[in-house]
Amino acid sequence: SGSGKSTLLFVMGLLDTPTSGSVALGGRDVGTLDDAARAALRREHLGFVFQDHHLLPQATALENVLVPTLILPAAEQAAAAERARELLGTVGLADRLDHRPAALSGGECQRVAVVRALINQPQVLLADEPTGSLDGRAAEQLGDLLGALVVERALALVTVTHADRLAARMRRTLVLADGVLAAPGGARA
Repeated sequence: SGSGKSTLLFVMGLLDTPTSGSVALGGRDVGTLDDAARAALRREHLGFVFQDHHLLPQATALENVLVPTLILPAAEQAAAAERARELLGTVGLADRLDHRPAALSGGECQRVAVVRALINQPQVLLADEPTGSLDGRAAEQLGDLLGALVVERALALVTVTHADRLAARMRRTLVLADGVLAAPGGARA
C-alpha cells in the first residue's frame, strides 16, 4: 500500500500524467498530445477496470456497459449494443441485462465493469485491484473470467493486486515497493 502501483496503472491508462519521464503508446509519446487525442487513444486501445465498479446507479447493466460508446456514430452504437449483450452473456449475466447495480451482487457489478472495459475492444486491459472488494468465491470467479478473456480475446492484462491467488495466475509478476521495481517475479509456465 502506498508504493505507487495504482498511480503507475493510472499513468499507463492515460488517466494521469507522470511527474517525470514519459509514456509511449504504439511508439507515440502521449505527453505531447492534447486531452482529446489522449482520450481517443484510451478509447481505442485501453480498457480500465477500477477497484470499485463505478457503475451508474440509475442505469441498467447493459446501459452501464454502453456508456463508453455514447460518443460513437449511431451505426457503431448498434453494433456495440449487440457486442455488449454477447459479452454480458459470456460473463454469465445474460439474464441480468435490465438490472440496476443495486439489484446485482458485488461480483456481478464487477463483471459488468469488466465488460464495460472491453466494449470498445481494447488491446490492453488494465485492472486496479479488480478482486479487492469481493469475497473469496467472487474473487476466484473474477480471476477465472479475466484469465479466460485474456486468452479468448488475445488481450494484454496488467493488474495491480494484493491478492496472492490472482497474482499466481499471471504469466509474469513484478513487485513494486516504495515506487521502485523491487523484484521481478519472472515468467510463469
